Amino acid sequence: MINDLKKILKSKKYFYSFIIIKILIIISCSNPNQSKVLIGKMNNGEEVYKFLLKNDDCEIEIITLGGIVTSIKVPDKNNKLLDVALGFNSLEPYLDDHPYFGAIVGRYANRIDNGKFIIDNIEYNLDLNNNGTSLHGGIKGFDKVNWQVSGYDDINNRFIKLNYLSKDMEEGYPGNLNLYVIYSLSDENELIVEYYADTDKTTILNLTQHSYFNLSGESSGDILNHNLEIYADSFLPVNKKIIPSGEIRNVGGTPFDFKNSKKIGRDINLDDNQLILGNGYDHCWVLNDFDGSVRKVATASSDKSGIKMELYTDQPGVQLYTGNFLSGSLKSKQDLKYEKRSGFCLETQHFPNSPNEDSFPSTYLKPGEKFKSKTVFKFIF
Repeated sequence: MINDLKKILKSKKYFYSFIIIKILIIISCSNPNQSKVLIGKMNNGEEVYKFLLKNDDCEIEIITLGGIVTSIKVPDKNNKLLDVALGFNSLEPYLDDHPYFGAIVGRYANRIDNGKFIIDNIEYNLDLNNNGTSLHGGIKGFDKVNWQVSGYDDINNRFIKLNYLSKDMEEGYPGNLNLYVIYSLSDENELIVEYYADTDKTTILNLTQHSYFNLSGESSGDILNHNLEIYADSFLPVNKKIIPSGEIRNVGGTPFDFKNSKKIGRDINLDDNQLILGNGYDHCWVLNDFDGSVRKVATASSDKSGIKMELYTDQPGVQLYTGNFLSGSLKSKQDLKYEKRSGFCLETQHFPNSPNEDSFPSTYLKPGEKFKSKTVFKFIF
């Protein structure tokens, strides 16, 4: 009998051990703060992963689909972590149409008129996906592809390196473009975005990070009371297709003057032709002191949360977009609705339609050249 009792206890011991191990596995797999989590699959069966960047103050989540920044959590004035990036809690909404929430955008960010450009006397034609223009890389831009992870700091959770090979004539663009994007989080609470690329055929390239920010919290309403300062003396007026006319216009005396900090909503509803065309701000500012080096180009802040964001870049322009076409059709992370102007974008980039405007800085990339660029979002609280 004693031997039989020992057998029973032994079997129960292994049974309970098995149950405990299984529970631990379930908990670890469901832990949203894991460094790497499988969050689902694309329609073609490719697995999509979420990665965590973290320091003592901030937490940032990035998924391989589109290189999308899904969450940016920073402390507010009450030292409560606040998510300041618009987006979704699950993968499925990112697989549907959405307004480029948090994505890496390319091969050409912003618009190309009629989807046409010429390289070496050859005309290239892109798919038109926005009012007679090619917007943000076309039908399937970089925001809709699953990036490969070529490096990740799984010890300190400070950086992730993503890679994508855009093949020759993908979406109509010439050249096999090999592209790397590195996201890193510094001790100074900087989200640093670095781009590297090369090509085997002359092509055009214009990249940006398309996060929508609400520094009062992603479900807190509109951003009209945010303070904004843009270090730019000029902006690019647009036509009905939101294509720059070619003119570089001084911001002085216009609603586009953000040289001194003002509320985003102060002038947004004025009876101004450019504001009417854009349904608000959807324009590119010509940033001061462009020489290819990184410098501070804008500052935004929320009095409500006490959070400030400084923007640094080596690019010549920044597109301010004030969420003019958010309509309430998309649910926020707190099961509310993203209504009109509930987020703003500061998209660092070259000018829209540059391949068709000789006076704009060039966006051509040739074989043997190495493209690199850097943008920094610094959060202060």
